[in-house]
Amino acid sequence: QLQLVESGGGLVQPGGSLRLSCAASGFTLDYYAIGWFRQAPGKEREGVSCISSSGGTTTYADSVKGRFTISRDNAKNTVYLQMNSLKPEDTAVYYCAASQIYRGCGTYYEKYRYDYWGQGTQVTVSS
Repeated sequence: QLQLVESGGGLVQPGGSLRLSCAASGFTLDYYAIGWFRQAPGKEREGVSCISSSGGTTTYADSVKGRFTISRDNAKNTVYLQMNSLKPEDTAVYYCAASQIYRGCGTYYEKYRYDYWGQGTQVTVSS
């Protein structure tokens, strides 16, 4: 069964850090660009970050630039999202998604690009 599984979410205080993981099973991520999205209650799902299939290109939404870092470890078939200096407005369910056709990050925020989606992991930033 082909699937993506996110983990690493939780409750953290403002200013804290979390590292999300996106692990693939049933297929290898080597040839896929990976996007991270988030969806807060009552809001649309929005693109947060992307890493190209080669790992040579990364991109970030303005709201997280300088605070979040995306990386990949193909040997572990996993992509990570390191989130630092978290703010209450970062509270959302975070999803990862994999795209085989679109291997760059030019329009990473477009959901139609992606072939596979994870089930999401909740991130709550609150004191």
